[in-house]
Amino acid sequence: MTHGSPVRLFLDLGPLRDAPSFRRLWVGQSLSGIGSQMTNFAVSLQIYTLTRSSLAVGATGLAVAVPAVVFGLLGGSVADAVDRRKLVLVTGSLQAAMSVALAAQAFAGMSRVWPLYVLVALQSTASSIATPTRRTFTAVLLPPRQVPAGAALTSISFQASLIAGPALAGLVTAASGLKVCYLLDAISFSAALYGTGRLPAMPPTGGVTRPGPRAVAEAIRFAYRSKILCGALLTDLNATVLGMPFGVFPAINAAHFGGSTGTLGLLTAAPAIGGVLGTALSGPITRVSRQGRAQLVASAVWGGAVAAFGVTRALPLAVFLLMIAGAADVTNVVFRTSMVQLTTPDSHRGRVSAAEYVIGAGGSQLGNFRAGAVASLTSPATSALTGGLATVAGATLIALTLPAFTRYRARSHA
Repeated sequence: MTHGSPVRLFLDLGPLRDAPSFRRLWVGQSLSGIGSQMTNFAVSLQIYTLTRSSLAVGATGLAVAVPAVVFGLLGGSVADAVDRRKLVLVTGSLQAAMSVALAAQAFAGMSRVWPLYVLVALQSTASSIATPTRRTFTAVLLPPRQVPAGAALTSISFQASLIAGPALAGLVTAASGLKVCYLLDAISFSAALYGTGRLPAMPPTGGVTRPGPRAVAEAIRFAYRSKILCGALLTDLNATVLGMPFGVFPAINAAHFGGSTGTLGLLTAAPAIGGVLGTALSGPITRVSRQGRAQLVASAVWGGAVAAFGVTRALPLAVFLLMIAGAADVTNVVFRTSMVQLTTPDSHRGRVSAAEYVIGAGGSQLGNFRAGAVASLTSPATSALTGGLATVAGATLIALTLPAFTRYRARSHA
């Protein structure tokens, strides 16, 4: 074993050490991400408390997904036409304002559900513009060789928020009520806004386009003509639409593992735990050069793990398989993000990042709908099994039809 080889196994912290601007942005967004997950927890709990309806709780998914799909791509065209730092400050402030409004309605003791849907939809609209715009910062703040490590750090921040946010929200709700969750989320946005506010101006370079449908269509044509971008986005869409299993977790939990809320919580948390562990050990993957092929392999591993989860009746094995799936998912995200940021010219980066965001948000929701629909026609186990196998088949098909994507090598940078 050569000197320093153990360090190479772990997450590369170089971007946090070498780039103060990226470090401030990452810390602020990490704190804000935990706050956002606390709000997600509080909204679901408040709606269920008011309605006692799982359908009403599930409708929050539509309140998030529809604005993300409708406004995400248009927001990307705005990001390619204005100072991206200012755009994130404006949209981040709007998100904070919605959290303040959620806290206000909770403190006021409102008993209507529709204001919650409206506030969630408005917050999702702002997020659908802010999130893809913020992703463009990585390629500006970091040298190309550190972009994969930056993507891994962003991924572990998100995965950690999926664990820490709900856990903290549960404790806060038990001690002080869900209204405090909203309040803490609103406060957490100050960290994200501070990190963004300290950045330099970030006007788009390489030409400015007029925002609107024509600019969106141009970016879609650009991504379609690029075999690398097309392959990266299709691979992600394949994994989410065909393999997303969360929609059948409650039914599989009831059919295979006794149906207790404790086991359901364990199953739900397992992919995020796997994602954190996978990202923590992401040192080797940030140095992979054949990123297209590696993303396809990660997608196939995700699908295989989901398929095996669908048929197992041993809880420890099910949790382990979902952790493997979570680790494969974040690996997929790291490679996809790296290829999108490094192969897209700055003049198109906002719109292509927006397309990436829309595919991630819309594909996941569509995938959960597919899982539930197939389960209702067959069985929950069949839904997970066939979805996972279809994901493996889809990754194979992409490899065969887009050989340029499979052969792609990331450029070597000093």
